[in-house]
Amino acid sequence: MVVTENNPYLVIGLFTIIVVVGIALILKLSKDKTRKITTLRLFIQVAAIFGIFMGLLIGPFNVAIFAPLGPSPRDNLLGADILGNQFPDGISVPFLACYYPNGRTVTCGLWQLQAYIFPFWDYPRGYQVNYSTSGLEKLAIVVGMLVAACIVLGRSFCGWLCPFGLYQDLLTRIRKSARLRHLSTSVKTNKHLGQVSYLIIAVSLLLSVIFGSYAIFGTEIIPGTIPGGPEGTEAGIVSNINEPFCLVCPARPLCIAVEMGVGAMNWSYISQIVYGPFWISGFYLTSINVIILIIVTILALAYRRAWCRICPMGGLAALFSAFTPFKQIALTKLEKDEHKCTKCGVCKRVCPTQATDMYEKKGGDVTESRCILCARCVEICPYEDALKITFAGKTLAKSRNWLDQSNEQNLTK
Repeated sequence: MVVTENNPYLVIGLFTIIVVVGIALILKLSKDKTRKITTLRLFIQVAAIFGIFMGLLIGPFNVAIFAPLGPSPRDNLLGADILGNQFPDGISVPFLACYYPNGRTVTCGLWQLQAYIFPFWDYPRGYQVNYSTSGLEKLAIVVGMLVAACIVLGRSFCGWLCPFGLYQDLLTRIRKSARLRHLSTSVKTNKHLGQVSYLIIAVSLLLSVIFGSYAIFGTEIIPGTIPGGPEGTEAGIVSNINEPFCLVCPARPLCIAVEMGVGAMNWSYISQIVYGPFWISGFYLTSINVIILIIVTILALAYRRAWCRICPMGGLAALFSAFTPFKQIALTKLEKDEHKCTKCGVCKRVCPTQATDMYEKKGGDVTESRCILCARCVEICPYEDALKITFAGKTLAKSRNWLDQSNEQNLTK
């Protein structure tokens, strides 16, 4: 089979032009001041999908060795050429950029944290890549990348770039089009939900350590978890319980379903039954993945950004940006001027994750772990400069006195 490729620079150039022009048009032409940022954010979220899976656009296509996957564009991982075998899985990002679908340019940091503990702690062969570094070295690189990214942009990765965040926002739009009101949790419950994300992280990493105990400590706690072990071992637990969180992640089946829909992956391959616990339905999916996606979909229709409240990747992003000592050096912040705030409460009502610090705190930096920096509170706040999003001390967006402007427009009609 002949390998055919588009000109990647032409595709990337056209993509960049479309994004820049789209942003400029939205900023210039959008008249509704209470929806301008929301419209811009939706556009960037959609553009981010194409950026994250840019390999679907630039190929290479129809590579013979990957024929079982169907017309399967390969990954074009950013940073892989720079670090080579030291870190061939690409740049780590703090949002759910699923590892398993085709065409990635970046990689979910949570997948890497698990995989580099088990099964690739000291195993030189990864998924179609080779490693020349130890598990500890790879983990250090991942954590370093995540910390740097979160210090720069915080949980705006969740609000503006995460594919699963976009999915939930689209579900919210469906609910609104049906004229249904959203549900809300109590303040106490919502705070407890935020703690669940760290429980998920802890359980996922602990299970990875248990599965990788032979490589790390020289003791096999779970039989069949020695990579490259006896015949049948790799076809059992080692092949099917790698990366525990990925077995339940709702973003995994969603990404795969979308790629099957556009012909980038082949269901006949994905659905092959393999052996192992948790009712593995194929090489890429588990029944638990699908069940949780269905549950999260239902919840996200009722509760805005339901998954984001317990998302372990969002929890990591918050850990490295909204808590001491990272909060003190974080560059992207939500800030409040207490002298201009009238405590109207509209910011609290529109927040998709029910964050409350922008309402309850007197002023200053009101970024919190639940805040995804979507700026919805900024664009809906009716008081000039009461709320603003800043980057390195520079204002990116600020609240406007749109109530007076609306009244003036009505008087001139």
